[in-house]
Amino acid sequence: MAVFEGNLTSSTSLRFAIIIGRFNDLVTGKLLDGCKDCLKRHGIDPNPQGTQVDYIWVPGSFEISLMARQAALSGRYDAVICLGSVIRGQTPHFDYVAAEVAKGIAAAGFQTGVPVIFGILTVDTMQQALERAGIKSNKGWDYAMNAIEMANLMRSFRGQNSILGYEESEQGTLGQQTLPFSANWTIASESDPDS
Repeated sequence: MAVFEGNLTSSTSLRFAIIIGRFNDLVTGKLLDGCKDCLKRHGIDPNPQGTQVDYIWVPGSFEISLMARQAALSGRYDAVICLGSVIRGQTPHFDYVAAEVAKGIAAAGFQTGVPVIFGILTVDTMQQALERAGIKSNKGWDYAMNAIEMANLMRSFRGQNSILGYEESEQGTLGQQTLPFSANWTIASESDPDS
């Protein structure tokens, strides 16, 4: 039997997408700084004009999961890092947004086979958010570490030059197939069972 484990040292050839929600940008900007610092200290060039990291800005946390799935589907990235902040207010809005963002980000990873890192702070107060975005520690660093480890783990598990994709069968179910990592491919959507 084999043991598969991600590492934090084989990172020079990895590619990442970082998706950032602009809403609560005081917090998300600090998360992004921590994320970029971690990537740089692990041999990854975070320069937006470079070849290893692309930055995708969306209006808020709710929109992150859609872009995470699209980035993962592109086949260009070893991992996608999602950064956002949802702060509880006086209405149930927090509960709806936080739950849907969590489900959407998880689904993006499950549907594509690409590690999609949940870097969404879900907190009660702005103070709690700021503490997690740099006052006490910066969770952005942790999210980048998770992305590096998972990207390396997936490469190790699949083999250096392949990426796991999904293809729809004629019955409308999704089946796995292995495609070359550099392949340009799209994922067929599930057909409507009522059609």
